[in-house]
Amino acid sequence: MASPEEPKLQYFLQWLQVNGAQLRGCNIKYCDSTKGFGIFSADNVSDGILLVVPLNLAITPTRVLQDPLFGPECRAMCDEEAVDDRFLVILFLTVERLRRNSSWKPYFDLLPTTFTSSLWFSDEELLELKGTPLYQATELQKKNLQSLFHEKVKNLAEKLLTADGYPESEVTFDDFLWANSVFWTRAQNIPLPQSYVSPEAEEKQDDAISSSSREDEPSTNYILKPEKSGADSEVDGVVSTKQLGETTWVEGLVPGIDFCNHDLKALATWEVDVTGLETGIPFSMYLLSARQNSFQRETEISISYGNKGNEELLYLYGFVTRDNPDDYLMINYPVEAIQDVTFSEQKAQLLEAQKAEWRCLLPRSLLNHGFFPPHTPQGENNEKHLRSQVCSHSWSGQRKSPSYVNTLVFPEDFLTALRTIAMKENELYQLVGAEGERQPSDTEVRAAIWEACGDSGAMQLLVDLLNMKLMDLEEGSGTEDSDTELLEKSHFAEVPEDCIRIEKNGSELLSRNRWCGIVYRRGQKQLTRLFLKEAEQALHLALSEGN
Repeated sequence: MASPEEPKLQYFLQWLQVNGAQLRGCNIKYCDSTKGFGIFSADNVSDGILLVVPLNLAITPTRVLQDPLFGPECRAMCDEEAVDDRFLVILFLTVERLRRNSSWKPYFDLLPTTFTSSLWFSDEELLELKGTPLYQATELQKKNLQSLFHEKVKNLAEKLLTADGYPESEVTFDDFLWANSVFWTRAQNIPLPQSYVSPEAEEKQDDAISSSSREDEPSTNYILKPEKSGADSEVDGVVSTKQLGETTWVEGLVPGIDFCNHDLKALATWEVDVTGLETGIPFSMYLLSARQNSFQRETEISISYGNKGNEELLYLYGFVTRDNPDDYLMINYPVEAIQDVTFSEQKAQLLEAQKAEWRCLLPRSLLNHGFFPPHTPQGENNEKHLRSQVCSHSWSGQRKSPSYVNTLVFPEDFLTALRTIAMKENELYQLVGAEGERQPSDTEVRAAIWEACGDSGAMQLLVDLLNMKLMDLEEGSGTEDSDTELLEKSHFAEVPEDCIRIEKNGSELLSRNRWCGIVYRRGQKQLTRLFLKEAEQALHLALSEGN
């Protein structure tokens, strides 16, 4: 049965073909309401090149600055250093989607109209994240985006639409939020020759999008002219991007390639072909199979978005992975709290001298090297960890290096801060000595502080911070076990209302956003519990060894 999205898809595929893209060993198909569209294997190709898209289809800052409608306003803002490259692309997406004769209309019509990242959560769905860093980050980003929209986007976007012949158009915050989400879920960091990114100013106006044909003729109206590269000369042999000029990384959207969904076990990667020697199409991006053997037909072709924890996946892309091996926990000591600490001024100076960190990220993988490893780490990685954790404790030999030094999973930069904050008055006075001929290095200051106070004060402070974090996470949502029980007896689905729970065959039906929020929240509780266990063991050993 044909999908209701099929006419839009065929329109988009026609647009790709007209503009020089080639689907050589794949098809673009609708997956489901969760994933949207994806790329699937089709005919086998001997060179492994599945899809080629000319980069003149890419939406980049260069494209925006060269556009006759956007260029003058955006160049003026760039000259004033009032905006960055990302703003240019997001502004372009906001306005271009509202232009009825946009050359990118077939592409925009195929993109999602709503998203599942935390910025799109309802107020009730957002409550599932309460107590997590993502809850605070989402609330703050919403406010920042609303301010940016009202201060810089709305009036400018409506001015551009009026200049384009649409004076009645009203640009809403939802239009801007859509564009922001499209950028963050689909943009790629593209390596390009400097000459392609910044051609001579007099060439820029020639690169406008052709929009003079009738709306009902996509084969002409939606043909995009290439950006002038300044590097169009014929090339003999293999030429790297460096030979064509210095490489610049540019964030942009590449229609077609961006329909690849994520999997840690990626089946493909993307590459840029500057010369055309790989694909026959100069200045193109292509999808390359990562497998030696051929695909089974209709296999979804995935790429990896990188080793990202659920916090980042949910914030940027709107999905999570259960038991994510790349999850991490963020711990921080509130900077403002230093004012309430005894001898705060002296300690602040010591913190600055040591270049100490006020917060740290604790990846799940650190637990492999701790007191309670979930499994035995591989020898090579373990040795690397041991070397990275050893710090110069034996400064004057007055305090023995602790037995647990190679089993601590917490970053030394953060422990340095906690040691300093937790110092007692008598320990602080031990650092006062005769002035030397030079200022001690940050390493020497760290060693002196450790010899003065050891680890027990820092570990107690760390245990307190982790206990407070666990209390914040559990407030209102219960323990890790309660989240586990909820997930075990439920599944998610696309439901008409954000937070509805329906009994179905003994299980609860959750909205997708709520389910993702609970998976992420449970992971944070689990990591907090495991790292708290590590901190408590370190505190016990520090006290027993007199550290």
